[in-house]
Amino acid sequence: MKFLPMFDRVLVERLAAETMSKGGIMLPEKAQGKVLQATVVAVGPGSTNQKGKLTPMSVKVGETVLLPEYGGTKVDLEDKEYFLFRDADILGKYVE
Repeated sequence: MKFLPMFDRVLVERLAAETMSKGGIMLPEKAQGKVLQATVVAVGPGSTNQKGKLTPMSVKVGETVLLPEYGGTKVDLEDKEYFLFRDADILGKYVE
């Protein structure tokens, strides 16, 4: 089953948390920080402005983005955990 977000929503999958420190010490779950990086899985078509024109999305599928610490809607699809954010809530994207 394929999921397509509506309007200006972006479906992301958070990157895995680091389980080892740089020195090679195993980190318990409570010591692992909240991961703020995610990969864009799906994007909606965009929102319409007051004139009825479609405002394009600022991210594309496959890009790595920086998320706010709080917010988003948790969605479970096919036994995986995803999050929905508005396009405007995404703080930035990583470029090479």
